[in-house]
Amino acid sequence: MVMNSCSNHNTLSIGHRGAKGYVAENTYESISKAIELNVDGIEIDVFKCASGELVLFHDEDLKKLTGESGSIESLTIKELEQFLVLGKYKIPTLEYVLTKIEEPIFINIELKGSNTAGATSKIIQSFVKNTSWGLENFIVSSFNWLELEQLRLIDKNIPVGVLVGRSVCINEAIEFGKKIDAQAIHPNYALLNDISVKKIKNNGFKIYTWTVNNVDDINLMKNLKVDGIISDFPDKI
Repeated sequence: MVMNSCSNHNTLSIGHRGAKGYVAENTYESISKAIELNVDGIEIDVFKCASGELVLFHDEDLKKLTGESGSIESLTIKELEQFLVLGKYKIPTLEYVLTKIEEPIFINIELKGSNTAGATSKIIQSFVKNTSWGLENFIVSSFNWLELEQLRLIDKNIPVGVLVGRSVCINEAIEFGKKIDAQAIHPNYALLNDISVKKIKNNGFKIYTWTVNNVDDINLMKNLKVDGIISDFPDKI
């Protein structure tokens, strides 16, 4: 995997939605900021808009970040160009962002919307085939486990991470991860302790935990030897 050489720890620093703590989330500018901070990886969210492109956005409705209501899945890419995140930034497509990243880096693509698995796998396959990016540069995660099942049916090789919120049992996630041949479990950091970390690792999964912003919590996760920490402030890792 092509990683930033300045990182001297075993736990990867992964910028949450780019570098959300510094620049508006899921924008190209936020991703650039994360790279400037020498992250090992970046986590981003994708929806499929009405014209079929995958766009970076976290909420189904545009209101919170753009001030104007609208469902991201019911608007075309052309229509989405009229909306600005925090009045300033364009909503980028996944292809645009990947093309603009100069050196391959670890990218965690979270499938937020429905019917995102097929388009995501197509883009990843295209980048692996036509550029210096490798499959190992990508991991696809989702809280929507049906979407992950769909991805696995389409592609047997793309690395997959099972997202786990506080309401889901780790055992359930491990069981599902085995079923779809996932590579990682992505738990909320509040679910992690010596026992749960050991259980996940003993079952052969990597651990990428989210969203860890407090320095004490970051240190705790590092002491637990998780594989990656997703943070709004990745430079703290």
